Amino acid sequence: MKIIVVGAGEVGFYLSDLLSRQGHEVTVIESSEHRAAMLDEEVNAKVYLGSGSTAAMIKRAGVEDCDFFLAMTSDDKTNIIACSLAKALGLKVQTIARIHDQTFSDNSIVNYQHHFGIDHVIIPEALCAVELAKAMRNPGRLAVENIARGQIEVQQVQVSERSRYADKTLREIRIEDGVRIGFVRKDKEVMVPTADTTLKPGMWVALFGHPNAVTEERARVDPAHRLQKVRVVLFGATETAIALVRLLNNPRFRVRIIERDSKLCDQLAQQFDHVTIINGDATTLRILEEEQVDGADYFVACTKDDEDNIMTSLQVSRLGTKHVQLVINRADYQEVINTLKTTLGVELIVSPRLATAHEVMRLISTDDLLEIATLGNSDTRMVEAKIPADSKQGNKTLREIAWPPGTVVVALMHKYQAKVPGPDDKILPGDRIVTIVRQENMRELSELLK
Repeated sequence: MKIIVVGAGEVGFYLSDLLSRQGHEVTVIESSEHRAAMLDEEVNAKVYLGSGSTAAMIKRAGVEDCDFFLAMTSDDKTNIIACSLAKALGLKVQTIARIHDQTFSDNSIVNYQHHFGIDHVIIPEALCAVELAKAMRNPGRLAVENIARGQIEVQQVQVSERSRYADKTLREIRIEDGVRIGFVRKDKEVMVPTADTTLKPGMWVALFGHPNAVTEERARVDPAHRLQKVRVVLFGATETAIALVRLLNNPRFRVRIIERDSKLCDQLAQQFDHVTIINGDATTLRILEEEQVDGADYFVACTKDDEDNIMTSLQVSRLGTKHVQLVINRADYQEVINTLKTTLGVELIVSPRLATAHEVMRLISTDDLLEIATLGNSDTRMVEAKIPADSKQGNKTLREIAWPPGTVVVALMHKYQAKVPGPDDKILPGDRIVTIVRQENMRELSELLK
């Protein structure tokens, strides 16, 4: 494929190198003479020195016959303008913009993505926050949030004898709209359920849906289950921290943010009245002891300074915090930190650069079916599929499509949102779906969607 990358910074350089090594025809537009020269020397890509937000440069780079246009600079406005121009100039180009300010993902007044003609928006800090929030929200959950960017959650819960669903078939029960049982598990056997599947006490079910809706439905499957209070301390009021606070917007999460900037503390206190804001420096042992971080369930070091994040994580781990998580911004540190993960006492390390790269690779993938997870030791798979522009199933409702036996659609992702679809929801060309399917039926599913 022909791919244009605007920006050869930390993310753009990594993506350009990765894409060129995979055999794609890569063209890079970079405004820094030093970075452009370095890229030209180290990466097999055509490099243009100039601004990626001008029509002349975008046209010169060959956008007319380009497949994907990736705006990966550190400036939001540059990326938005570049993608908008590329969409206007390109005949078939798919545009992807890297955005930091979550203001541009707020659709309450205007849908920025639709207004500027951007096909996909990637917010690296939000992707990192989804990774960080997984274990906090429910340790038994599957990692489907990577696909739906946190809009859809999966929780596995055991059917209680006191459940209103016990000993009833799926046909007989009424599950809340927007929630679906994707699979059931008895002992080690994983099964794709049908309308005649009976939910027996002791059986595990996987609930897919919006986080709040799934939590409510969970209480019906197991009325005795109560989610525990979780104490979370965040070091640094960065975009990652703010995205994480939004994901933990539930009374059971008690969140504290330690931030050096007093003005930023005041702003956050007004924005999040349910969060405790502490003006201080978590790199000092005194602050950590005063705030009793040893009693926290999770500590996340997410400042922009990697050295501070690393040293503070080491200190917090030795104080006895149960779970320590770390954000690494510089690519140079990634490999050595992963090697020292156990020594540092860090449970999870996330990187905005890698999160962005993984999301881009997913979006440009040409695979008919992308396997997300193998469910237990079974032959049941969770897969993602993109509906091609010429698919015979485009513009049909789920009930109108003759799905292979043992297939359940658990997520429908349009450009701007993700949801658990109902039988009357329509699949449009360009949409992505996540299905639970038996391995033996994957070829049939692939042929169906072509």
